[in-house]
Amino acid sequence: MNANLFALFESRFPADRTACCIETHDGLYYTWDDLDRATAKIANLLTALTLPAGARVAVQVEKSVEALCLYLATLRAGLVYLPLNTAYQEAEIDYFVGDAEPAVVVCSSANFGWVSKVAFKHNTHHVFTLDENRTGSLLQRAAMQPDQFTTVARQDDDLAAILYTSGTTGRSKGAMLTHRNLASNAQTLHEAWGWRSDDVLLHMLPIFHVHGLFVASHGALLAGAKMIWAPKLDMAQILKFIPRATVMMGVPTYYVRMVQEPRFDREVCANMRLFVSGSAPLLLETFDAFRERTGHTILERYGMSETVMLVSNPYDPAQGERIGGTVGLPLPGVSVRVMDGEGRACEPGVIGNVEVKGPNVFKGYWRMPEKTAQEFTADGWFRTGDVGRFGAEVAGRAVPDSYLTIVGRSKDLIISGGYNVYPKEIESFIDEMPGVAESAVIGVPHADFGEAVVAVVVRKPGAEIDEAGLIGTLKGRIANFKVPKRVHVVEELPRNTMGKVQKNVLREQYNTL
Repeated sequence: MNANLFALFESRFPADRTACCIETHDGLYYTWDDLDRATAKIANLLTALTLPAGARVAVQVEKSVEALCLYLATLRAGLVYLPLNTAYQEAEIDYFVGDAEPAVVVCSSANFGWVSKVAFKHNTHHVFTLDENRTGSLLQRAAMQPDQFTTVARQDDDLAAILYTSGTTGRSKGAMLTHRNLASNAQTLHEAWGWRSDDVLLHMLPIFHVHGLFVASHGALLAGAKMIWAPKLDMAQILKFIPRATVMMGVPTYYVRMVQEPRFDREVCANMRLFVSGSAPLLLETFDAFRERTGHTILERYGMSETVMLVSNPYDPAQGERIGGTVGLPLPGVSVRVMDGEGRACEPGVIGNVEVKGPNVFKGYWRMPEKTAQEFTADGWFRTGDVGRFGAEVAGRAVPDSYLTIVGRSKDLIISGGYNVYPKEIESFIDEMPGVAESAVIGVPHADFGEAVVAVVVRKPGAEIDEAGLIGTLKGRIANFKVPKRVHVVEELPRNTMGKVQKNVLREQYNTL
């Protein structure tokens, strides 16, 4: 049996392949036949490049149906897909390309000049362009290829994708996900969330990370269900398309915006059966306000780049209720435990380190065997780095012992608008700037984004630091979601007796923008 993830999707395509697979926000229709032919053409192009086995295809392009086809074609051709956030700047792309050594890089036409220089610097010989308006050299070259392709056979343990997920120290790590990791999780969510062939997914998420690319897209593809495809969150488009949709996935920011829209009410979403929230904690205030406004209870879940989905509030009421502030129950086939610092299991209600095990847990970090070994326990459990508890209570309400609540992170990760922000990376950029002695980056509460990035900077003696100037410089070097919303200039940073910066003190001191 071919374990290639695309072969699994292909087996679930509807019998009527002339049916609509994807409808775009601007009125385009792609049938299942269109998807099959487009992925075949791109897979033939990639195969014609005679790439080595396991070659990586790095992609930094705007969201489009053709970008999804590129992902599926990469799988189909037996290669490894490497999605990159569209906000990444040259210094970041230089690191990813240098580390992953992709055989192919695909970028937007606007970035071709500098991306191609980075690619050639690292001996990547094939650079294509792909734009959201269905133009670019990738499609021009693929158009000349045959529209039939036999999906390349792959084993369960063969790599399907590498997702870079930064650490709080050092540079980014490439999480290696296999065909089995992704297939098992897609099949589990298919059952857990009641996916049906007549579902219609409103897809407004980016497709460069787990939530939009794997959880949302895989769900619809595996169900043979239609997607309505929009480039990003847009309330006018939500109001237009929600009446025809049955499923929507979003980060908490999406639901905050929806609740703020007076026209978003029960009538608009009467056809919906499931709203899913993830990638960041959902405020109880938003959870309650959304239910009051629409009559729908948002389903919260928990996952990571290294594991895809791990835990979910129940879809089926017979399995339990959806409890705000919790991430629910471990998914079938996934084991979750909460451990204390001595490696003992915590009792319900006791906070500890969240560890997980299952067929969805990644193969390891790309070219980092020592780091991989550190992140797994002796008995094979992955240390998530998150802190949580089973049971206890949330906002004064009792929580069953089988439900997991994530209460924080063992490291200083910031989650802003659903995106992971790692302080050490931003601090390294700030510390290089003229007049800066040192810096500390923290997250502070933000009603819209969950957390906002704030920098606390110590200036060198006699130096002057301009907040707007520092922020402006960072905007040219790193992704916008990483750029601090505020910069506070101080004489010194608070430290403990061991000399470590006390970021908890900084968070208390600068807890508002």
